[in-house]
Amino acid sequence: MSDTKIEARATLTCPMCGFKKEEEMPTNACVYFYKCSNCNTMIKPKEKECCVFCSYADRKCPIKQQEQML
Repeated sequence: MSDTKIEARATLTCPMCGFKKEEEMPTNACVYFYKCSNCNTMIKPKEKECCVFCSYADRKCPIKQQEQML
């Protein structure tokens, strides 16, 4: 059994303007769309990524974190 803890907060970086914001990630769903609070761009995940956190944050979403622990 792993001592690794699932992190529910991540810093998301807008790919358009570079603005960084710490956000709470849902533990039971992927976030497909995110509106940057700085430039108002609606971002979506990169191809083959499950959510915007997996594409643009400093850590993967909780669902992917859990998969990596298995």
